[in-house]
Amino acid sequence: MLFNVLYLIILIASLVSFQVMNNSDLKNRWAFAPYLVKNQGEGHRVFSHIWIHVDIQHLLFNMLSLYFLGDLLVQEFMFEYGTLLGQIHFVVLYLLGGVFATVWPYLRNQDNPSYRAMGASGAVSAIVFAAIIWRPDIEMGLIFLPIYLPAYWFGLIYLAYEFWANKRGGTGIAHDAHIGGAILGIIYILVINFDKGKNFLNYILPN
Repeated sequence: MLFNVLYLIILIASLVSFQVMNNSDLKNRWAFAPYLVKNQGEGHRVFSHIWIHVDIQHLLFNMLSLYFLGDLLVQEFMFEYGTLLGQIHFVVLYLLGGVFATVWPYLRNQDNPSYRAMGASGAVSAIVFAAIIWRPDIEMGLIFLPIYLPAYWFGLIYLAYEFWANKRGGTGIAHDAHIGGAILGIIYILVINFDKGKNFLNYILPN
């Protein structure tokens, strides 16, 4: 059976999250806290927050989303770049997505000592939008709703909602992190394979 790094990511995130759910001190030390990153040099939080989740529902939603879209993308990467390099690309994309997702929240909350965020949502968002650019012909939908749309329409609606929810506020969800992850996912594909960006435009624009 061919090793798939996606399953390793899901396993690590699940095991670490279960540990953190029962350890509030560890959760506080690993959560993304821009104020502490800025004023106490706790830069590890930019990375550590990717691996922890608030509760089972939070973990389940992120890991299921990662599994369904991530499996498609890692297979595409391996086909294009080979087994090893393809999986390295996938890991780098996932980690960069999670880290880049902290940029906007950091800029907005660096002087807010009460702000905390955690979860792989930004990293998963990077995977989702990388898949959209790579394969605009696939259909996407919400996990618990049997409604599917062309990938590019799903992406547009998703981003429109995230921008609206971010501006509205009050949801307790880091919508700005989701947007940051999505942007990184798009950029990453354009950097490693610019032709995919051209193909995406050719697919969605009328001839």
